[in-house]
Amino acid sequence: MAVPKQKQSHSRTNKRRSQHKVGAPVLNECPQCHQPRRPHRVCGNCGSYGGREVVAQSDVDVHDHDHDH
Repeated sequence: MAVPKQKQSHSRTNKRRSQHKVGAPVLNECPQCHQPRRPHRVCGNCGSYGGREVVAQSDVDVHDHDHDH
């Protein structure tokens, strides 16, 4: 098994880690209502996915619980 002969410097470690950043989420346009939405997810605005309505329109905006978010 290969084992490093020297300790890797902090500078070299930090250079490698500089690419470990979180990117902005990808947003696509909903084909039904043209609002931005994440890919492969139900649209939060109209409740459609794959060209059909999968969540009722009233269920999208209404919360059934009594606590604040």
